[in-house]
Amino acid sequence: MQYRTLGRTGVRVSSLALGAMNFGRIGRTTQDEVTAVVDAALEGGINVIDTADMYSGGESEEMVGKAVAGRRDDIVLATKAGMPMGDERNHQGSSRRWLVTELDNSLRRLGVDHVDLYQIHRWDPNTGDEETLSALTDLQRAGKIRYFGSSTFPAYRIVQAQWAARDNHLSRYVTEQPSYSILQRGIEGHVLPVTEQYGLGVLVWSPLASGWLSGAIREGREITTNRSVFMPQRFDTAIPSNRARLDAVERLAKVADEAGLTMIQLALGFVTAHPAVTSAIIGPRTLEHLHSQLAAADTVLSADVLDAIDTIVAPGTDLAAHEKHDTPPALLDPSLRRR
Repeated sequence: MQYRTLGRTGVRVSSLALGAMNFGRIGRTTQDEVTAVVDAALEGGINVIDTADMYSGGESEEMVGKAVAGRRDDIVLATKAGMPMGDERNHQGSSRRWLVTELDNSLRRLGVDHVDLYQIHRWDPNTGDEETLSALTDLQRAGKIRYFGSSTFPAYRIVQAQWAARDNHLSRYVTEQPSYSILQRGIEGHVLPVTEQYGLGVLVWSPLASGWLSGAIREGREITTNRSVFMPQRFDTAIPSNRARLDAVERLAKVADEAGLTMIQLALGFVTAHPAVTSAIIGPRTLEHLHSQLAAADTVLSADVLDAIDTIVAPGTDLAAHEKHDTPPALLDPSLRRR
C-alpha cells in the first residue's frame, strides 16, 4: 500500500480508500460480511473508510460503526451529508439547520464522538457558501469534525468556496471528492487543476466506472453486474455512449494484457498516477471484490501504458458526459437560462 498526505492537513492516508456505499441493503450485505470486508481492508493497509448518511438510509453508517468499534483511532473516518434523508423538505442540503442536526445523527449511527472528514455530498445552490462554511467551522471548533470537504463540486464552486472562507475568516474545505476514471476524465480539464492550485486532497470515487473497468464487462458477454440491475440504462450497449465505453474497454483490455495487468490494476493504477489524486475509493460488496482491488494497491503504470490509455480515451474526455454529477443547474433546468 502507498500512503500520501491528504492535501495540506498532514494526515497520511492510503492510496486506496474503502467506500461503504454497498454496505447495507444497496449491496445486500449483512453485518458479518461488512465486518469481514473492513477487517481485510485494514489488514491490507487501507486506513480510510468513506461512507455517507444517505447510503441505505443510514444503514451503511451503522454497519461501519459496528465494524470499526474498538479501533476507531486507527482509521481516518469520513462521511457525507446533504442528499435527501426522507421526504421532509428541510432534511437535505447544506444549511446550518440541517448540518448541525444530521451530523449528530451520523455520529449516533457510527457510534463515535467525531468524524475525521465531513463532506458536503453535493453543492447546494439554495444555500450560500458563508452559511455552510460558518456551520462547518463551528462544528470543527466544537470537536465534532476534524476537517471538512466537498464532494462532486463544479470547479467554479470549489474556487468560490475558497474565496468565501478567506473573505469571512472561516475554515475552508480541505478535500474534494470527484468522480474519476479512465472512461470519465473530464475533471482533468477543470476540477483537478483547481484542487492542485488550492492544495486540496482528492479522494476520487467510481475509479472502476461503475464496473465497466472491473474486467466483468466485455464484448459478447451478458452484463450481470450488481450495478446493471438497478441502473440498466447505463449498460445498454444500444445507447451510443455505452457502445463507446464498451469499445474503449476492449482496447484497454489489450493494453492491460500486454502489460501483464488485470483491468482493475490498470484502472486503479491510472487514477492514482495523477499527481492531484490522493486516494481512489473502492466500493467492494464482497471479500472477493476487495482482494481483487487490493491487488492494485502497489500498481505503478509505466509511461508507455499511460500513453496507450491516452490514445484510447483522450485526456479531459468524458465518454458519458450526461452522467456527470457536477453539471451547472442551468444546463439541466431550462427555466434557469430564460428570463
